[in-house]
Amino acid sequence: MKVSIVIPNFNGRNLLQKNLPKVEKAAGNAEILIVDNNSSDGSNNYIKNNFPKVKLVVEKKGQGFASSVNQGVSKASGDIIVLLNTDIIPENGFLEPLLKNFDDPKVFAVGCLDKSHEKDSIIERGRAVARFTRGMLIHSRGEVNKKNTFWVSGGSGAFRKSIWEKLKGMDDLFNPFYYEDIDLSYRAVKSGYKILFERKSIVHHYHEEGVIQTNFGVKEIEKIAFRNQFLFIWKNITDFKLLLCHIFYLPYYLLKAIFHKDRSMIIGFINALERLPIIIKKRIEVLHNYSVSDKEIFNQFSL
Repeated sequence: MKVSIVIPNFNGRNLLQKNLPKVEKAAGNAEILIVDNNSSDGSNNYIKNNFPKVKLVVEKKGQGFASSVNQGVSKASGDIIVLLNTDIIPENGFLEPLLKNFDDPKVFAVGCLDKSHEKDSIIERGRAVARFTRGMLIHSRGEVNKKNTFWVSGGSGAFRKSIWEKLKGMDDLFNPFYYEDIDLSYRAVKSGYKILFERKSIVHHYHEEGVIQTNFGVKEIEKIAFRNQFLFIWKNITDFKLLLCHIFYLPYYLLKAIFHKDRSMIIGFINALERLPIIIKKRIEVLHNYSVSDKEIFNQFSL
């Protein structure tokens, strides 16, 4: 299997300078593509001048994570696409255990063990669990001693390109960031494919240096996160009882947000509501692909 590593970049020259040599070392013979999302920090020239083996894809108009990744995947020649964020450093040998999982043709994606460097500690992440409760999706870090996972991160995961194309990749509805990889994973599982977690494939993640934290304010991040949570539910949940539960609890969440002056949630909800016609169209387009129910998925990946 041929491997392509796709790295989306937005004003991440400092991270590339520090991390890209280590990515090249760990990549072996894998193709490396960097998709630049209209950076203004000289990232493009830096890549051209210092990494001649890296394929640079330049987006003239910055759109967001999903769009950048889709662009990179479309240009990649590999059968397996490994997505890495600029704040990720893979350990040498991380590819081999990932690739073994793809011997099963039903496997769409495999996530890495993410050693997350957070202040003075390292937290092992990469496997996710979730439940649908009180009308909302609640997802969190799962223990790393199991193979199943609710979603595979777009920041450190491997994806089979042929299935990626059948699923039409990440949905740019979620631009600029958040929930696009959860959405893709959920659609894959609902369509009958498998996603897995591989604890032997290790990467190091330096969150505090990442693009989102350095380029967006806390309130803006919160608005986008709330908006995309609503978008995910409205787009993907087809079980009548779960949808009814969501509708029932919506007034409670909105009144609570108003009482606590939580502008981020209110604005996020309004922004999601503005996209409702697009969501309805997308729901209709993918319904025929689904063979697994929402309840089956949540039973499998419950907290």
